[in-house]
Amino acid sequence: MQQPTNNQPPTLKRRRAKQLGLLLVLLVAVLTTASNYQNIADWLALRNYQPPAAISSLADQTTMTPLARKIFYVNHPALDAKTVFGNECPNGQREKTIVLGCYRGNQHGIFLLNVTDPRLGGVEDVTAAHEMLHAAYDRLSSNERSRVDGLLQDYFAHDLHDQRIIDTVASYRKSEPNDVVNEMHSIFGTEVANLPAGLDQYYQRYFTNRAQIVSHADAYQVEFTSRQAAVQRADDQLSALKSRITSGKADLNTRNAVIVSTQKTLLAERTNNTAAYNAAVPGYNKMVDDYNAEVQVVKSLIETHNDLVISRNKIVLEEAQLVNELNSTATPINH
Repeated sequence: MQQPTNNQPPTLKRRRAKQLGLLLVLLVAVLTTASNYQNIADWLALRNYQPPAAISSLADQTTMTPLARKIFYVNHPALDAKTVFGNECPNGQREKTIVLGCYRGNQHGIFLLNVTDPRLGGVEDVTAAHEMLHAAYDRLSSNERSRVDGLLQDYFAHDLHDQRIIDTVASYRKSEPNDVVNEMHSIFGTEVANLPAGLDQYYQRYFTNRAQIVSHADAYQVEFTSRQAAVQRADDQLSALKSRITSGKADLNTRNAVIVSTQKTLLAERTNNTAAYNAAVPGYNKMVDDYNAEVQVVKSLIETHNDLVISRNKIVLEEAQLVNELNSTATPINH
């Protein structure tokens, strides 16, 4: 029986083979490009980018790993003055924690407020780390994000005891309920010293010494908390002083009324009953001496009260100045 023959010319066979090979190459290239899309996008973003000295210094101070630096630099972070920052980060996009910056999703930029007050040293560092972690969270695969979310939520539910951070998370839960875990990811990584082993190990991919960032957060946070505590102590002392002054003035009024009444009686007895007058004089003088002594006590309390008011108001002014430094829309406080 005659076998069928392939009637296609050899040239056509080679042409189709080349086309098929080219198609396979293109398919591999497409698949490779898709799987490396992020790396390609990063390369394009960093191709002609040279971080300013202030930005690279922030990466150094926060001990960012090479991975974290890449994520940070891809977003071309900007350290802005108040006038610029207010436009880059409208109120609705700003953080509600002790940092002042914003991150535009999908690697579209990190913006940090330039804070120059030395009492707030470290705020830029913590903000830079915080916003970088937002960008890092964006890059997590669905499986990895699910794993990290579980670690964050478990820590929040069972082991977090810092009331300030609990309150901060609660504020995000009200204003941005869909981004709460994302915010936990940035807050816990930069503001909580002791984390469970799983979270601590996870953050090591971004920082070589995370404790340094937390120490910066603690340092400038205490600039506020210490003043708030001092004002509260002063208010408690002022309340106690006011109560003592009010009580002392009332007692002086009572004593004064007795002295005036006794004086009238003595003046009458001086003429009509000298012996009674002479006998009553020492007691009267003692009342006057006691009255004058209490006047000095009340006067001293009033001076202490007034000095404390001046000291307390000075602390309030200092706190207001610090708040003003972190308020991108505020005007300078006049001294």
